[in-house]
Amino acid sequence: MHSFKPLDRINMRFENNLHAQRLMPWPELNAPFESSWCVIAPGTASTPHEHHEYEIFIAIKGEAFIVCEGKKTHFKAGDTVQFPPFTRHCVLNESHEPFEMYSIWWDAEMTVRFAQRHQQKNQVPDHV
Repeated sequence: MHSFKPLDRINMRFENNLHAQRLMPWPELNAPFESSWCVIAPGTASTPHEHHEYEIFIAIKGEAFIVCEGKKTHFKAGDTVQFPPFTRHCVLNESHEPFEMYSIWWDAEMTVRFAQRHQQKNQVPDHV
C-alpha cells in the first residue's frame, strides 16, 4: 500500500524569503526527518540562517548559488549540498528563472520519535 501527496504550487507558503510546501511530516509516513519543496524567485535569495538541525538541499530545477559561511558555490539541478548544525547558509538565485530544490532536515529528537513510533507500530501483542 502506498500514499500520495501532490505538490500544490498555488498554495505554497512564503517563508524564509522563498515559496515552500512542507512535505514532511506526513501523517501516513513515519520518517526521521522533515522536508520542504522550495522555489526561490529569480533575483532573490532565501533568508540567511543557521539552526541546530542537519540539512540537505537537492537542486531540482534551474541554477543558483549556495552561500555558506561566506563562500559562494554554484548549485544546479542534480547537485546536493549538506549543512552540519549551526552552519550559516542561504540560496542565491541570480538567474532569470525560478530555482527549485528539495530541503530535508533532521535532529536527534526526530530520530528518537521515529524509533519510538516504529517500535509502537511494529510491536507484537503479548497474547500471541
